[in-house]
Amino acid sequence: MLELLLLAIALSMDAFAVAIGLGAKHRHHTARTAILAAVYFGAFQGIMPLLGYLGGRTILGWIESTAPYIACVILLALGAKMLYEAFGDDDVADMPPRISHQAMLPLAVATSIDAMAAGFTLNLLPINAYSACLLIATVTAAFSFVGVWLGKQSGTWLESKAEIFGGLVLMVIGIKMVVGA
Repeated sequence: MLELLLLAIALSMDAFAVAIGLGAKHRHHTARTAILAAVYFGAFQGIMPLLGYLGGRTILGWIESTAPYIACVILLALGAKMLYEAFGDDDVADMPPRISHQAMLPLAVATSIDAMAAGFTLNLLPINAYSACLLIATVTAAFSFVGVWLGKQSGTWLESKAEIFGGLVLMVIGIKMVVGA
């Protein structure tokens, strides 16, 4: 259960970082922005790993002996990508000028693509994947909601630290999948 909670937190860090940026750039209408971020990011972070899980379940029989190694590579790559992005340029300038449903949809998709790939790994954990996706959605919604408020108060200094944490946790989980295999 701890591993699943860590996975949920790690996957939510992209959305958390974007939510911080939204809060830093859009300091007016913070409650509306926080609710939109929580709903969009939470829903997509719950749906995308479910899609990855279902897709992975169909091919798991073909690659069962190598599945832990494939999952490790996926999680290491996702973690490395998050670390790379954490040390990149400040994303606040890339935030939409106005928070709307049309602006939130591409942000939600962009922050949850990694979760689809990570959803494949749910096939290898002794858990109920549907409950796991609900937990991922709930954790992401909570982090996104809080992220907007933190961004409003503190600006973007926490943004890259969240991505570094998420990247490192994904990499540790990936390594643990191979070491524990």
